[in-house]
Amino acid sequence: MAKQIVKMNLNGQEIEQLVDSRTLLVHFLREQMNLTGAHIGCETSQCGVCTVDIDGESVKACTHLAVQCDGCEVKTVEGLAEGGVLHAVQEAFYEEHGLQCGYCTPGMLMTSYRLLQDNPNPTEDEIRIGLSGNLCRCTGYQNIVKAVKSAAVKLQQKESATA
Repeated sequence: MAKQIVKMNLNGQEIEQLVDSRTLLVHFLREQMNLTGAHIGCETSQCGVCTVDIDGESVKACTHLAVQCDGCEVKTVEGLAEGGVLHAVQEAFYEEHGLQCGYCTPGMLMTSYRLLQDNPNPTEDEIRIGLSGNLCRCTGYQNIVKAVKSAAVKLQQKESATA
């Protein structure tokens, strides 16, 4: 099998790893980097449990090769919190009960993070459309939508406080 050195910024750290050229990003993250937040679900990009952020875009890590991330900035759910402080999205999911079994939660968090980066004040319909690539079998989505709205408010308040 062909191997390649991959350099990337992973959750704020520059890394360099030797990877098999056929290794999916989700397997690279979980098996080589011990970052198990991105889950393995359908392996066909339908469920969204493996969603990560690559260069400012939500990407399903189950259909993306690790070698495609050479030179990229990759953020996983483990990279959302900073200095032991939860990101506003994580905090809102906790406060609004936006999770139940937790299996979809990392993907929902990462998709919500990117949605709010791109649209700081989304409507309920925009949230539902933004999350439509992520499946949840437990919550009925109501509290997830509430959590994203709450996170939007938290992020706006944080931005106002620092301005």
